[in-house]
This record gives sequence, structure tokens and C-alpha cells, in this order.
Amino acid sequence: MSEQFKKIEQEFSELERQFAQEHPQEPLSGTDLAAKAKRHAELAPTVAKILEYRRIEKEMRSLEHFQKDKDPELRRMAEVEIQELKNRLASMEPEIQEALLPRDPSDLKNAFLEIRAGAGGEEAALFAAELLRMYTRYAEAKGWKMQLLSLRLTGLGGYKEAIALVSSKEAYRRLKWEGGVHRVQRVPKTEASGRIHTSTVTVAVLQEAEEVEIQIDPKELKIDTYRAGGHGGQNVNKVETAVRVTHLPTGLVVQCQNERSQHQNRLACMKMLRAKLYSRARDTAALETSSTRRRQVGTGERSEKIRTYNFSQNRVTDHRINTSWHNLPVILEGNLDEILRTLQEKLTA
Repeated sequence: MSEQFKKIEQEFSELERQFAQEHPQEPLSGTDLAAKAKRHAELAPTVAKILEYRRIEKEMRSLEHFQKDKDPELRRMAEVEIQELKNRLASMEPEIQEALLPRDPSDLKNAFLEIRAGAGGEEAALFAAELLRMYTRYAEAKGWKMQLLSLRLTGLGGYKEAIALVSSKEAYRRLKWEGGVHRVQRVPKTEASGRIHTSTVTVAVLQEAEEVEIQIDPKELKIDTYRAGGHGGQNVNKVETAVRVTHLPTGLVVQCQNERSQHQNRLACMKMLRAKLYSRARDTAALETSSTRRRQVGTGERSEKIRTYNFSQNRVTDHRINTSWHNLPVILEGNLDEILRTLQEKLTA
């Protein structure tokens, strides 16, 4: 990694040199300046990790001569400290390796997360609720903001559909690997005979699009308002705060009911619509589908899957990379870093 370290540090130093010049011979245009500032911001966390890595290495070298000291107690203390520093370096290496991977500039966006129950009825809806909880825990651990925009519940507390906006520059880059059909194999709580059932949940991950990227003509929209529904279909709001927006040229429909006011729900709908139109625009060359969301989720049939959660074997298997992890309860608590890091490394290699 040392050569990669040098390249990153040299690029970062050159950017800082350019920013420090009061009277550059060739002043940067506004576009170039914004691009370089963005690149500087991207590199800064990685450079900080590299500097910390080098500092620990230097500290280890300074302790090595104590390993040859005549005093056995001093030698023992030095060996303990060196081992602790080695452990710290080992824990830092995956993070730095991930940071050194090439990035798509469009990855640095917020992400819409759409979770829908597929095949399997109530059991699929219950697992959809567990997946939303898993992603919520993951977002909380990362310090990201997660805003629930729409939720359709079942009688047993499952989710027919859940849509959330995850706000962080890291959100789409990390969560984009989650798009697809998630299959669960377990004995449902509703199953009296103890037979293992197979159900599916579809997950779609969309980039949030800026207004400048997607222009929407208000004349091409049909906007309906209705009362927000609660558990069991009860109306929990006497005012029509929920909003449904239909984009007439494409037939795309988005809706939001979880915000407190009609205005807030309408703004959330427009964000979702821009994300879907942006996804559609990026994928027009793909013959098999017209949007990233449809490509990711397929039909929701049991045979279509990117990942299987097998409860009886305490195993999670990602079929795209033929890799399994045997700590299912821990993963469902939101500990996704190892899975997402492995996916990124293998799918971008």
C-alpha cells in the first residue's frame, strides 16, 4: 500500500499548494475550483488515516530497540506495546484499503431506500420490517440521518412497503450493494407445524438527484392529497397531509405520508420522483429495464435473489460473490461493514 499512500499524499499536497497560492499564474475557473475543492474534501479523511497509520508505524520502530534491552521487564513491556500497535494497524488496514478503491463521483449522494415485501405473504412483510430495522441500526452507527417517508403496515406488524431517505455523502456508495431480492429461510412465527418457509423482500437503492440534474415540468404532474393512514388502515390525521405525485409522461408514482404537513410530504415526493427519473435517465441504454429500481428488484420471486438469510444455519450468503457469514443475529443488528466491504472489493475488482 505504500505506493498508493504516496500517490494520494502527493495529490493532496498539490491541491493544498494550489489553494495556498494568493496570485496563481493560471487562475482556476469556478468549475475547476469546485471540482478540486470536492476532490480535496474526498481525499482529506483518507490522508488523515494514512498519517495516523504512519505515526503508529514510527512509534513501533521506536519501541523495537527495547526488545533487545537487557532488562527482561522492559523487553516484555515493549513487546506488549508493539503487539497492541500491530493490532491497531491491522484494524485500520481494511478501512484504508476501502478508501483507496476508485470511486464513482456520482456515489457521493444521499440514498433512497425502498423495501417491499415480495413472495411469502405475512412472513415476507415481517422480514421487510426486520431489514428496515437492520438498515436503521447501520445508519445510526454511522451517524447518518434516516428519514422515514412512507410506511404501509400489515395486521401483524410487518411492512408491505417502507421508503426512507438516508442522508450522508457515504450513503449511496455503501448501500448501493443492497439493491436486489433478499431471500429469508426460517420457520415463521405463524407456522404451527415448524416447517421452514422461504420468503422474499425486494430492496431498491436510488441516488438522490439535485434539481439541476433533473428538471420537472409542473404541468406534467398530477398531485393528489389524502389522509395519512395508521396501523390497520385507521386514519390518524383528519387533515389531508399525505401526498401522491404521478409523473404523467412516464407513469411513475411516488407518495409520502410520514411528514407532518402536506408541504413537507410534497417536497419529499419531489425528491423521490427526481431520484427515479435520474435513475431512469442513467439506464436508458439498458435493454432489459427502464430503471435501476426495476433492475434491482426483479419480480420478487423466490428464485431471484442476491442474498439469503438462513436462520436454521445462522448463515447469511451473498450469491453474487459466493461468500457466507455465520453471525446472522449480529448482522441483523446492523453490523454490515464486513459484508459491504467485501462486496465492494470483489464487485469492483
